[in-house]
Amino acid sequence: MASIPGGLSSGSSSSSGFQSPFGDTTFTKVFVGGLAWETHSETMRLYFEQFGEILEAVVITDKNTGRSKGYGFVTFRDPESAEKACIDPAPIIDGRRANCNLASLGRPRPVLSFGKKLL
Repeated sequence: MASIPGGLSSGSSSSSGFQSPFGDTTFTKVFVGGLAWETHSETMRLYFEQFGEILEAVVITDKNTGRSKGYGFVTFRDPESAEKACIDPAPIIDGRRANCNLASLGRPRPVLSFGKKLL
């Protein structure tokens, strides 16, 4: 079999294939979900500034329509700031109850109620 140039390895040593310009963000990057469709990155930044210095705040948008997908990420300079930002897992941002947690933890797990998962 012939070797294919530019194959799957693509030169990245990261297991996810993505290198953050901020280095290791395991304890500094916060996922923010449930945002209002009209919430912009600057509005999100203004809310989270109370917890510490922010390197980046971005609301994820659809590349074709430019509309918000209803979630974003905030990257703090210090892990302590990210931890403070997640103390309230359901903050009110732009008049809507959002949800946030460290991005490295993945998607929030469903709450168990009476032994059954809520979907």
